[in-house]
Amino acid sequence: MIHALPLLAPLFFAAASVFAFMSPGRRPRRAVRAAEIAAVCSIIVVTASAFVIGRYGAGTSPAIGIGYVTLSARLDLVSLVMLALVSFVGWVVLRFAGVFLDGEARQGAFTGWMTATLAAVLLLVQAGSLLMLIIGWVGASLLLHRLLLFYPERPAARRAARKKFIVSRFGDAALIGASGLLAVSFETGDIAAILASARQGQELPLTVCAAALFALAALLKSAQFPTHGWLTEVMEAPTPVSALLHAGVVNAGGFLLIRFADVMLQAPGVLAVLVMVGGFTALFGCLVMLTQPAVKTSLAWSTVAQMGFMILQCGLALFPIALLHIVAHSLYKAHAFLASGSAIERVASIRRPGPVAIPDAKAVGRAFLLALAIYAVIGLLFGFGHMSPQALALGAMLIFGVAYLIAQGLADAAPWALTWRTTLYSIAAATAYFGLHRLSDLLMHGVLPPPPSPGPLEWSLMLLAVVSFGAVAVAQSLFPLWAYHPAAAGLRVHLSNGLYVNALFDRFLGGWSSSRSLSAQPATSKD
Repeated sequence: MIHALPLLAPLFFAAASVFAFMSPGRRPRRAVRAAEIAAVCSIIVVTASAFVIGRYGAGTSPAIGIGYVTLSARLDLVSLVMLALVSFVGWVVLRFAGVFLDGEARQGAFTGWMTATLAAVLLLVQAGSLLMLIIGWVGASLLLHRLLLFYPERPAARRAARKKFIVSRFGDAALIGASGLLAVSFETGDIAAILASARQGQELPLTVCAAALFALAALLKSAQFPTHGWLTEVMEAPTPVSALLHAGVVNAGGFLLIRFADVMLQAPGVLAVLVMVGGFTALFGCLVMLTQPAVKTSLAWSTVAQMGFMILQCGLALFPIALLHIVAHSLYKAHAFLASGSAIERVASIRRPGPVAIPDAKAVGRAFLLALAIYAVIGLLFGFGHMSPQALALGAMLIFGVAYLIAQGLADAAPWALTWRTTLYSIAAATAYFGLHRLSDLLMHGVLPPPPSPGPLEWSLMLLAVVSFGAVAVAQSLFPLWAYHPAAAGLRVHLSNGLYVNALFDRFLGGWSSSRSLSAQPATSKD
């Protein structure tokens, strides 16, 4: 029963949700306070759960139910990390929302839906059975839908919520189908038992089909190309909802792949698809992000790119690094959304700088050589021997971003202070990658499987990914040199519209009548 301790966390949030719905009006002080207390209690439960793992090890709580229809909680390092992340981000978002929505007519209802969503996400990340996984997955999506429609009179909010609802239902169907195939194949609904059998190399005919459906569910949940449009449109919801969505709920796709890592390794072809889709989405989202004038829209496209990179990591079977990516991205993106308003004010108050140092082709070439040298030296210090080819390829992709940073410091007009600063930042970034990679591998040893030896297909995909990321980094570094060319202006327009993929996806879903969208009057509430 000790491993059932984490179940207290969603229970606290559920109780706070019920209390909030009992006072749905304006300025429900007690409901807001109860939500914050629930978040603090959840953090305390997570801390106690860490002691349980240290004392008794990982385990699954006793199952409630019969046969495949059982409910249980799984407590291991993966669920502990996610529980801590969701509880902490939830606490921060709830505190922010208490001030941000102060005076709103439906603040109490908002607090109720927010705490209910957090309860569902906490159930999802600690699910020990397939049934609880489905309940948490579907529940979090449906409850988030209510938050996205907090301003139902706004046409853009209804349009984005409708699109997400449709995409999510396909994802739900894929998850339910995969869970059913696993339950029939392994004759159990216990996730730990399924993973143990898969890790022992027990290959069953339906496992590959289940892995493919899991991958489809993850791609739809994490807004991967070409179904990414809904994530870039949900800007009409209050800022706390954006923070919770981009820092928490959208990561569920990556968590699903990480949780079922042993099953995914049974389907190399599925992992290859994840590499291609995730890598393309990362590059596509990054390029479009650079053309967005609005802060929140730019952050949304950043999330699309980051989720693509996370899916790429899962496709390379670098599951510990993918989990680390989820944590880092969630903390960064929650802060970015919650601080977006003050960031705009700070930028507006800054005195306009002078001429910007633009690197030429020679400076970009030197920057890439220096970045590769930094990568090689830091890698030798940490030791390349313990790193898989997949991890080395991923590091090469990351180092191209470092090269872009160095190029700014090597421009002819750049002062020496900028050159030294960018070089030091690059060394710090390379050191952080190798250090955090080593730490994540040590912590997750025996919990998540190591990447397998790559075959010809994997080598080809890694080479393609490294070359693609390198080419984009070079193009981005040289872009200021031809930014005022007419072709560049046209390209910027097309990229700012996401190459019109979202419009095509709208047509595929049946479209959204412009007259219907404009039938509602615009709202004047906060956003």
